[in-house]
Amino acid sequence: MAAFDRLSAASASSAASAAPAESGLSRRAWLQLSVAAGGGLLIGFGAPPQAEAAEPAAAAPKPLPQPSAFVQIRPDNTVEIRVNRLDFGQGALTALPMLLAEEMDLDWSQVRASLAPAGAAYKDPNFGIQMTGGSTAIAHSWPHYRQIGATARAVLVQAAAAQWGVPVSACRTEAGQVIAGTRRASYASLAEAAAKQPLPAQVTLKQAADFRIIGQPKGRLDAALTARGEKVYGMDLRLPDMKTALLQHAPTFGGKVASLDATAARAIPGVLAVFETPTDRGGSGVAIVATGYWAAKQARDALKVSWKDGPAAGLSTAGLFARFEEEARAPKLTARAHDVSAARGAARSIQASFRFPYLAHTPMEPLNATFDLSELAQGKATVWAGSQFQTIDQGAIAQTLGLKPENVTLNTMPAGGGFGRRAVPSSDYLREAAALAKAWLAQPGAKPGPVKVMWSREDDVQGGYYRPMHLHRVDIALDAQGRPLAWDHVIVGQSLVTGTPFEPVLVKNGIDHTMTEGVVENLYGLPMRLRVTHPELPIPVLWWRSVGHTHTAYVMETLADELAHAAGQDPVAWRLARWRAAPEPARLARHVAALELAVKQSGYGQRKLPAGQAWGVAVHESFGSVVAYVVEASLVEGRPKLHRVTAGVHANTIVNPLAARAQIEGGMVYGLAMTLPGVAITLKDGRVEQTQFSDYPPPRLSDVPPIDAHFVPSDAPPTGLGEPGTPPIAPAVANALAVLSGKRLRELPFASLA
Repeated sequence: MAAFDRLSAASASSAASAAPAESGLSRRAWLQLSVAAGGGLLIGFGAPPQAEAAEPAAAAPKPLPQPSAFVQIRPDNTVEIRVNRLDFGQGALTALPMLLAEEMDLDWSQVRASLAPAGAAYKDPNFGIQMTGGSTAIAHSWPHYRQIGATARAVLVQAAAAQWGVPVSACRTEAGQVIAGTRRASYASLAEAAAKQPLPAQVTLKQAADFRIIGQPKGRLDAALTARGEKVYGMDLRLPDMKTALLQHAPTFGGKVASLDATAARAIPGVLAVFETPTDRGGSGVAIVATGYWAAKQARDALKVSWKDGPAAGLSTAGLFARFEEEARAPKLTARAHDVSAARGAARSIQASFRFPYLAHTPMEPLNATFDLSELAQGKATVWAGSQFQTIDQGAIAQTLGLKPENVTLNTMPAGGGFGRRAVPSSDYLREAAALAKAWLAQPGAKPGPVKVMWSREDDVQGGYYRPMHLHRVDIALDAQGRPLAWDHVIVGQSLVTGTPFEPVLVKNGIDHTMTEGVVENLYGLPMRLRVTHPELPIPVLWWRSVGHTHTAYVMETLADELAHAAGQDPVAWRLARWRAAPEPARLARHVAALELAVKQSGYGQRKLPAGQAWGVAVHESFGSVVAYVVEASLVEGRPKLHRVTAGVHANTIVNPLAARAQIEGGMVYGLAMTLPGVAITLKDGRVEQTQFSDYPPPRLSDVPPIDAHFVPSDAPPTGLGEPGTPPIAPAVANALAVLSGKRLRELPFASLA
């Protein structure tokens, strides 16, 4: 189960403690804003009605406070739908409107979409904060956006029926029109009257057989803008008289400025100010504000700064792994108890120690945020940023500026990737930017106006946060037939959430669930004892796409493959046989369906591969979805080469097949990066050694094979797709390489097998 899935509405309220209690626009204010900005009319709602019990109780939505914020009908009968998530490439800006448009009976050509700002109306009703993460955008919006659409349709029908003096039952809807006999009226012509209609007591959501939009492949609504280079990401934002700011961070985490000579920097044309400013983790840095990026960059390079080391000074990757090995000998916490004494009589055994490095997120668009503090004296601020934690970040910015959260307007900008880096419980980079923007106003000669704070690629790679490094040690005892008698598993790694507002939800008995997910709930029926140690280290860590599954899937699926070979069985047959003993029939069925689909579509076991190639298989469940990969791989000069990847995916209902396929493809490529030489963040004397894509290389086109993604048909409510494509690819590749080389790879990224 995914980490985010553990959040409940009640418990997540503690996680949202930094967020405003009710910071969204009032209904009246939103109406005024919408009419002014769009020239259209807003369909008005109060609390949404409850849908009939067509959905499982577990998926029943909690009422949103202001669903009117989601729908705007324009005079030209187009409908703008507000998306309460960040779109950073995953397609939420299209998929969520598909849900609402379906129930509203819109023609897809009528639909427009925009990103919602931070506000109470846009909070995830399951989590109680506005956020994008945990592969929840579609899953959590499935009932809510459909309810909003069905409610909008209902009041439009009521308005038409009242105008025509006919019963509601005589009306139907089609392509943005209400129809009764020979009468037709567009939604736009009915919008004002609809806003005055009472809400229906309940609405009925469509059955899957009646879907016209959901399940159909829809191109992204923002595709044309993106293709033409006209889409405005946060980094592209240009405002009148906007200034640009850079930050020189300390070379060690939490380090501080010891001395500063900015004489040369201040002499560079375009530089407006150079000053010391607080940074993340109690440190300090040097801010440069200039008329543009190039002047700021030149000035930063000209700084003469000496630093006081932060608490990470002296740490090295080799030293940390040595410490982890020592910690693994005496694990402190038990996540899953089991008597492993049967190991004493084992005929055979497998001892395996796995190492996983720190990893950076490296979104293609580096971090940035633009602040306009022109109204700070009046207690207000406006911010533009591609945030995954809008309401948390809004609260953090407000706290830094000394404002009320509801007086901070945080506009959500499209972002060029994130993978978790824009979902930081501490709001690190936005707090830094807020402090910088406020300090800029106090500089001599400063004029109120927007200032964009930018992070370079080097700033992001060297400035954290990172996927934690982990060490797994597994001792497996086998009988003479290769069957596991005892599985003793130890994991050592930093906690992601201890010390954050998520700790009360995700840490139990001292164990961070994000470290053990993917192991404790495996379906293999193993005689497993699982123990954990969380070393406390001054290295900033954060969830990385698919969170703990990034390392647990690798360990479980490579060892499953090894056990299959130890038993003399085909790896697919071994998995199916183990699962059949699982006590969870629903999960079992989904695993079997995903694997069998991948096997069938790949031709595994049905056709012979060319000489020098081998099959590799891995299956993993994360964020409610099951992904099975069958890869065809070879070795070229010691480096893996993938010839084809076939995916079998069980994610229940697929809302937009095009986007779903892209999510699997993107997740696969992101997971493949973990295996590539050089993809590791290493420390020397407390400093990150990598700087750029040149020494932290992402997969290139030559690394990526044809990917065939196939989805198991289902009418059940959707489960996650943003992250489940990532975890199983690395073990699938490793399993193929083991066939080719005879070597089991225990350390990522892979070393040369030449």
